[in-house]
Amino acid sequence: MTRLSEMMEKQPRLLSSKLFQRHRQFEVVVNRSDLAWKEIEKSRQRSSGISRESETAHSHAIQVCEIVAVRKSEEDDRDDTKTGGQKKAKQHYQLYPHAFTVSYVRRTGQHRWRCSDVTFHCANQALCEEWIQVINEQLSLLASRPKSLLVYINPYGGKRRGKRIYEQKVAPLFRRASISADVIVTERANHARDHLKTEANLDKYDGVVCVGGDGMFSEILHGLVTRTQTDHGVDQNQPDAELVPCSLRIGIIPAGSTDCICFATVGTNDPVTSALHIIVGDSQPMDVCSVHHNDFFLRYSVSLLGYGFYGDVQTDSERKRWLGPARYDLSGVKTFLSHNYYEGTVSFLPAEDDVGNPRDKLQCRSGCHVCQHKPSSKDKPWEMSEEKEKSDKESSSGWSVIRGKFIAINAASMSCACPRSPKGLSPSAHLADGTTDLILVRKCSRFDFLRHLLRHTNKEDQFDHSFVEVHRVRTFRFQPRHQEPVSLGDLSETPKKTGFGPICSGQMTCNYSKAQSSWTCDGEILPHTAIQASVQCQLIRLFARGIEEQQQQQ
Repeated sequence: MTRLSEMMEKQPRLLSSKLFQRHRQFEVVVNRSDLAWKEIEKSRQRSSGISRESETAHSHAIQVCEIVAVRKSEEDDRDDTKTGGQKKAKQHYQLYPHAFTVSYVRRTGQHRWRCSDVTFHCANQALCEEWIQVINEQLSLLASRPKSLLVYINPYGGKRRGKRIYEQKVAPLFRRASISADVIVTERANHARDHLKTEANLDKYDGVVCVGGDGMFSEILHGLVTRTQTDHGVDQNQPDAELVPCSLRIGIIPAGSTDCICFATVGTNDPVTSALHIIVGDSQPMDVCSVHHNDFFLRYSVSLLGYGFYGDVQTDSERKRWLGPARYDLSGVKTFLSHNYYEGTVSFLPAEDDVGNPRDKLQCRSGCHVCQHKPSSKDKPWEMSEEKEKSDKESSSGWSVIRGKFIAINAASMSCACPRSPKGLSPSAHLADGTTDLILVRKCSRFDFLRHLLRHTNKEDQFDHSFVEVHRVRTFRFQPRHQEPVSLGDLSETPKKTGFGPICSGQMTCNYSKAQSSWTCDGEILPHTAIQASVQCQLIRLFARGIEEQQQQQ
């Protein structure tokens, strides 16, 4: 018995028929989980010495949950007319005039998905309609599939391709899958956030989709989370408040300058792939960091909180927005040459051992067992009084305290992988385990820091340096040494010039040119440097399934 036959015999058949596909006869079978077809002619020639591989060369199977749609075929879209001669196709059509087409997900490598079609022909109209009915009945049982979506398009992000990408690549797929979509093209910054917070009638929808980059996703995130907390009477300004998870999933159609979140949850920045994940109703939980200054809520973060190097890069790049995506390269080089360090105190609550550690090389993938364990509210030992936390006995109550001079302080709630850095800032960070990886880069030479940065682009361990340490934490606080208020208005001012030391010197050539840096929170500058960040476990869900392993793709 072939592997295909074994798979099909696991569940009772709902329908089985001999149908034609491209002039060849196939046995087509559907059960509750799979649709399979096997060429009949090949199986009859087993006695003639044909190998087992040849027997199954024209055997195919697809999961019912990855069928996009089924429809009755029209004459002009049948595959017979596209292969072989027109005369042969016409004869075949006269013998088998009825046909139906199944659209399904096909994996093409590099985590990309495409929508492929297979058309089956038969002589009996009733049989054709029965196949369409049976497959549609199975699709209707997939409760996770969205039927109505609210779509926000950022027409200005990236290379201003958002509207065209949606209309040409995404909307046709939604229509094929019978998904209705209400589309809003944003007209200003935070348009989507404000609409979600107050105006949108969310009861009408099964999900919210953003067409844009990471900035657009952040708008959707803040709007949806804020709306959910408001509806449930939760005060976001309380750092220890237990936030209510959002009921609607978020879909990301990548169309921005940076699409880090899409890349980390799907494995590729491809609009068609993301649209198909939405159509099949995938669901990937994701942690969200809530960031506060004292008892005042600042922002949410799902990817990177960065102070020092990345904060300075983001601050400088804001003055060069007219350069487009190239501004990040220019600001990165400038910040690297400046080589500033900053003094402060980091206190954090380490995560439990059951979630692993940042250097265990266990990457978060589809079906990750680490993310399947969600800690309960009873497991939150960080809910303690301010007096106890601020005392010098922090370490004895579970908290760890580190004081020093840092070039960079980063909190990665996901790997932060992207095409330029395939492994990301923290390759073993998990999407939904209730933790963030706190990376501390202490004062070092410019050459050593360059070595650390270069390891983000190769397979070497970027944490394997004496000046770098990493901790998996539930929550952390940062207190700069110098308490000076930072205004967002200062970003437009020209910074003081700093001298550039020798690039490859082995000596400490850091510049202590200003008292403090700024925090970048998923690409936005925070107005305060003294912060508390707490991980809200699985606060949102995306239309994704995590990055699939190679065997899962096959």
